[in-house]
Amino acid sequence: MIRFDPAIEPVNKVHQILLGAVAPRPIAFASTIDKDGNPNLSPFSFFNAFGVNPTTLIFSPSRRGRDNTTKDTFENLKEIPEVVINSVTYSIVQQANLASTEFPRGVNEFVKAGFTPIPSEKVKPFRVKESPVHFECKVRQIIETGNQGGAGNLVICEILLIHVDDKILNEKGLIDPQKIDLVARMGAEYYCRASGDAVFSVGKPLSVGIGIDQLPPSVRNSEFLTGNDLGKLGLVEMLPSSQEINEYRDRMKKILKTKGNSEHMIAAYARQLISENKPSEALTMLMAFL
Repeated sequence: MIRFDPAIEPVNKVHQILLGAVAPRPIAFASTIDKDGNPNLSPFSFFNAFGVNPTTLIFSPSRRGRDNTTKDTFENLKEIPEVVINSVTYSIVQQANLASTEFPRGVNEFVKAGFTPIPSEKVKPFRVKESPVHFECKVRQIIETGNQGGAGNLVICEILLIHVDDKILNEKGLIDPQKIDLVARMGAEYYCRASGDAVFSVGKPLSVGIGIDQLPPSVRNSEFLTGNDLGKLGLVEMLPSSQEINEYRDRMKKILKTKGNSEHMIAAYARQLISENKPSEALTMLMAFL
């Protein structure tokens, strides 16, 4: 592997490595206002949620790496410590990208990027009508991580009010990832669309599994099983008994004889069972025939 020492490498090089590796990142489309009432709107991908009691959103309008200047959003927040964080969806990603242009201070990005400002209820900055989710927030704290180009400014926000378009909700009243159609930031000029085949589910462990270390070596070291396959097998609560293995072997002998009983074919059948959410049967089959 290639080694990079952040203390030696140029800031822009480290920046690009971080953006490429720490991804995809959600986007905070931050609406702020200065003391004279001038609105500002800009996207930031150093952003995430960090708690719900109290509600905590953090984003970072970092110092510019090329000249160590600060962004209008950061300056506005020091004057008026309030912000609306709007979700960025696929339908508005190009407009949000346009809003990231470094227009002169005082220029209204709502106008430039073609967004509709609508009043907030508990804070001064406007909401973005075209976005399906708005978080009205007060700023609890700003932590400046440094004073050199590329340093972060962690804006710690508390949510005062959330607005959600009911069109993006499912029958349980939860946000449907296919309906909201979010986008996320990758490295360089790449984005990720979080809908369609890109969205999949990974069930949380409901009990303590045996772990990959307890799988038989023939299973654990198979070249035909992936780390994801082993991860699902490691969720089973106990290894099958010798009786279960023998009974399964007797029952499946004829079937596997017609399908082929090479390690590759056995592993392929196990992976099919795993995909059908039958990891216990898959493990029994693997232990019976590998």
